[in-house]
Amino acid sequence: MQTTDLFITASEKMNILVTGAAGFIGSHVCEYYLKREHIVTGIDNFDPFYPEKFKQNNIKGFKDNSSFKLYRGDIRDRDFLESVFSSVKPEVIIHLAAKAGVRPSIEAVEEYYDVNVNGTLALLGQMKRTGVKRMLFASSSSVYGNNPKLPFSESDPVDNPISPYASTKKSGELLCHVYSHLYGFDITCLRFFTVYGPRQRPDLAIHKFTRLIDEGEPLPFFGDGSTARDYTFIDDILNGINGALINLGGYRLYNLGESKVISLEKMVDSIEDTLGKKAVLNKLPMQQGDVNITYADISRARSEIAYNPKTDFSQGIKQFVGWYLHNKDIS
Repeated sequence: MQTTDLFITASEKMNILVTGAAGFIGSHVCEYYLKREHIVTGIDNFDPFYPEKFKQNNIKGFKDNSSFKLYRGDIRDRDFLESVFSSVKPEVIIHLAAKAGVRPSIEAVEEYYDVNVNGTLALLGQMKRTGVKRMLFASSSSVYGNNPKLPFSESDPVDNPISPYASTKKSGELLCHVYSHLYGFDITCLRFFTVYGPRQRPDLAIHKFTRLIDEGEPLPFFGDGSTARDYTFIDDILNGINGALINLGGYRLYNLGESKVISLEKMVDSIEDTLGKKAVLNKLPMQQGDVNITYADISRARSEIAYNPKTDFSQGIKQFVGWYLHNKDIS
């Protein structure tokens, strides 16, 4: 097992294709590998799920890097994929592109399946046609549903998702397993647990609540505040992605979380303390599709890919709020 950071000299540059490259996690992944002297190609369709200005802001720091190229297009488009693969000849794919969000998926089931499942299938098909056999696939802790066993382990059954989004991510994992089994692909699926940090999407709770508290607006507070999430800071996710990339081989599956649980009430308290402002709560019933708790068992990732999350939640919130205050003109 390798445990060192992947820093490649000029003669050892890796050619990496990142889908969803202008998004929250994708832009950080691109920047991470560009700083380590890799060649990075990004694909993003700039989906109107949230304003494009956020994604443009995400990539502004590296979009002109000579080792980076961004293609605007849809992963479901076979001709588009063929053109990109023919031009850049990637060695490994980091597949992050997806329709995101549990609640929105309930209102747009067919679209979520089309993008998340058919898009993944199109990408795997293009890999097969061009001989690219290495991929990381972004899955989600939502596949566990309301699993009664805590913490969630990769060996737990995931046959009972409670949102369309969760079921599309489980479907993606199954497709990856099929292609690994049939065609010898090296694919690792990473189940991300509530990722947060600078550049977080504006619709996600920490970003949305920070803006509403800052502006003195009521924030939607679902349930009694006891629901809890395993919040995972973006820097820890990047180290997990890198560890998985170094150790690609066959089909693998890892949880990437902090293995610590923060309640909704404590999350709001942390934002209040950091901003120095009090929240105005609009208390609402629990929403369909929301799970009660997420909590990652990360022992497999610790053992096999040297995953070692280090960011305390309070410190992560301080970093996010600092970024938000510096960039709130786009919010």
